Amino acid sequence: MTEQQADERAPGEPPGSRRRRGLVVIACAVLLAALLAGHRAVPNVRGLGSLLDSAVPLLGLGVPLLALVALLRRSRPALLAVLLPALVWAGLYGRAWLPPAAGAAGASVRVVSQNLRVGNPDPAATVDALAGDGPDLIGLQEVADGDRVASVLAGKYPHHAVVSTVALWSRWPIREAHGVDTGLGWERALRAVVAAPQGDLTVYVVHLGSARAGHTATRDQTVAALADAVRADPAERLVVLGDLNTATTDRVFDPLTRLLRDAQAEAGQGFGFTWPAELPVTRPDHVLYRGLTPTAAGVLRTPDSDHRAVTAGFRW
Repeated sequence: MTEQQADERAPGEPPGSRRRRGLVVIACAVLLAALLAGHRAVPNVRGLGSLLDSAVPLLGLGVPLLALVALLRRSRPALLAVLLPALVWAGLYGRAWLPPAAGAAGASVRVVSQNLRVGNPDPAATVDALAGDGPDLIGLQEVADGDRVASVLAGKYPHHAVVSTVALWSRWPIREAHGVDTGLGWERALRAVVAAPQGDLTVYVVHLGSARAGHTATRDQTVAALADAVRADPAERLVVLGDLNTATTDRVFDPLTRLLRDAQAEAGQGFGFTWPAELPVTRPDHVLYRGLTPTAAGVLRTPDSDHRAVTAGFRW
């Protein structure tokens, strides 16, 4: 044994213990890498698989934690093992943190979507923040006080459509609007055709069923119903704005990703988490599209809502 090796052992520590004390970290690193790479193999029993899918980007936080433990234990094999989940996470989600190739210049239409929150004490302040940057279309969910919303938006947005607790406010005329059945037993989604200067744009404003740990069946059914509606829609240019109560990493989201693209993934930076507003850890709010080119996407903090808003810009 060299003098250096002896120094790396704690006093009284038997030979070989340095290797053993890294085994737990190595095992945790392998398990973390397996969960990152194979989370969809976990059965979706009572929504467990969906819950894991939604949380999987956050599992990357385990990498620096394991690296710290490996350093404290002075275990080189453990530190090398931590590279495995680090590389898997980077392969899955590293691209989301690269600067978007698209630029905001040249957007033909800018949209924003916000869940206002039913108990919002000042929805007027929330929508005033949404309108501050001058988007062309504003999609709202959980609209409980339409009069207060209208008092802020009616001047700049002379056209609007409302179905139940969802609404669309537009700078441009709305040719038609009607409710969309997503299987909730009452309509909490609308479809509108907006006469934009460049041509007609079909816009869905949607609030899908809620998902709770162990109770995702209603949400799952509403995702499938929305996918069916979009699949049957002949519109060439289409945007979906809303609180879908589903993360894009959730396997249940797949029917929508096969039909539409995600503005945040294409033109944003980062995960774009929106809920809860104070410290968001997931993204149930989305801007999905087809037939357009995204130029920008992001998240907007607004007052008095428990969700952050999502924004996007597109050109024809």
